[in-house]
Amino acid sequence: MATVLHWGDILTIVVYFVIVLAVGLWTSIRSHKQDTVQGYFLAGKDMSWLPVGASIFATNVGSHFFIGMAGTAAASGIAVIMFEWTAIFPLLLLGWFFLPVYISSGCYTMPEYLRKRYGGERLRILLSVMSIFLMIVTKISVAVYSGAVFIQQALGWDLYIATISVVLITAVYTVLGGLSAVIYTDAVQTIILVGGALVMTGIGFDKVGGFEGLFAKFLDAAPNVTTCAGNVTAGYPPPDSLRIFRAPDSAILPWPGVVFGIMAPAVLVWCNEQIIVQRVLAAKNLHHAKGGTILAGYLKLLPFIIIVLPGMVSRVLFPDEVGCVDPDICEKVCQNRVGCYNIAYPKMVVEILPVGLRGLMLAVMLSALTTTLTSIFNSASSIFTLDLWTKLRKRATETEKMIVGRVFILVLVVVSIAWVPILNAVQGGQLWNYLQSIYANIAPPWCMVYVLGVSWTRTTEQGAFWGLLVGTAVGLTRMVMDWSFPKPGCGEVDLRPAVLADVHYLYFSIINSVISAVAIATISILTEPRKKSELAGVTWFTRHEKLQTSSVERTKATQKMEIQEPSDLMAGDMELGKPAVCDVDT
Repeated sequence: MATVLHWGDILTIVVYFVIVLAVGLWTSIRSHKQDTVQGYFLAGKDMSWLPVGASIFATNVGSHFFIGMAGTAAASGIAVIMFEWTAIFPLLLLGWFFLPVYISSGCYTMPEYLRKRYGGERLRILLSVMSIFLMIVTKISVAVYSGAVFIQQALGWDLYIATISVVLITAVYTVLGGLSAVIYTDAVQTIILVGGALVMTGIGFDKVGGFEGLFAKFLDAAPNVTTCAGNVTAGYPPPDSLRIFRAPDSAILPWPGVVFGIMAPAVLVWCNEQIIVQRVLAAKNLHHAKGGTILAGYLKLLPFIIIVLPGMVSRVLFPDEVGCVDPDICEKVCQNRVGCYNIAYPKMVVEILPVGLRGLMLAVMLSALTTTLTSIFNSASSIFTLDLWTKLRKRATETEKMIVGRVFILVLVVVSIAWVPILNAVQGGQLWNYLQSIYANIAPPWCMVYVLGVSWTRTTEQGAFWGLLVGTAVGLTRMVMDWSFPKPGCGEVDLRPAVLADVHYLYFSIINSVISAVAIATISILTEPRKKSELAGVTWFTRHEKLQTSSVERTKATQKMEIQEPSDLMAGDMELGKPAVCDVDT
């Protein structure tokens, strides 16, 4: 049933959007830094640790967390939080291991780093194309879909009208303000996001009797109709729902997969993806960049309180809707016959919040959606403009690059809206599992290319390229099988191949990581290594060595950024994104 908004809710939403648009316009007017490629894509490299850390957190914790992670928590308990807590280590790895190398290489984008590390163009172009593709199918589509689900459940608005409105508003201040607008807006929205979610958690806990009440009631949180195809316990949560570390043969989140299988996707997301690395490259110096990663690590402790626990509370309070098992009932509740776990958080907002606070939480969800989309739009635009367009237009002017970057954002807007019905048809009962399984299948070869590239000077371009193709082929094969043989419904016999039925996607992540690493290492050993002078500044062990550039490369570099004298590069004060000509403070 659609919720009729009180005028106080509407006022809250209007004020929110006015503030967000004002911040975006202010950052575009107050300075002309975004009139250059460096200013537009790296925010002029003058961000302090606070907005950098807040932006990293807000960029990652978008509306798909409130829909997907809260939904999985409602379905199977607290173990899903390990996806967040295991992110702390990769964040620190970014600040202390990867970032000094990225700085010394003087890169704008991750594909650009790969070109400098390995040489040649095919690896850079391949990863640029794959990055944009994955941004569309796993980030933009998921963010738009999850935001649309929330709006539809909370307000009863037409799904596509709501989606188009939010996406277009998001694109406006992204196009106007560049990365500077994105980062400052992220900082403002992080406050709204965390504050509103904490209020939500407090009210929910009061209704279920706190921690003790929640944990005592969750295992019995079943709908009135619990029989499905003769299974009278189908509507109950798993018996180990209150355990973080579960048995190795658990079908949900086995502990070896949680500890080791998450690592490859996590390292890729936090250390190698343009959308995150772009934030730390925008910091004013290395110390502020590291401080931003530390702050983001602390903030990653919050989702247990503001997302996981509310998802579980929602199942306790609304077991018939959130925990439905009968396909006909689920169809009526959420228009999804597989299950309705994804509505756990929106259901809480609609049912338990008073006037005003309901509007605030809607603003928080819209905030999370726009935060995620602005970040993805800007990062995808960066890759397309700087890594692909410049290959087609080698003499493209600064103005042309700016126009192309902004037009590409509009293209992404159209694609993201068109993808909503596709994702709605295939995402199944739990959005979070859809997203994580894709990363587990695809991330390992990407991760190995970066990890071995930074840590092992012997890695060659041939090894990285063909190893990436091998790992990607293995991952895509598993992903296609996932889509071709979906999980059986309630009461159906599991006829999937053993690689799907018996191998959890997190275990497959470990397997594909090993396959990819072995392929890269083997081919690298069998091929000719790069010259030592060509590795200066692009690996951990050569990060202190002076970059060797040709006169042509030096001319291109000076056109993109100012190169400081060695005496100006004091310890800890190296400006990010500039080529290193002396030791990097680590």
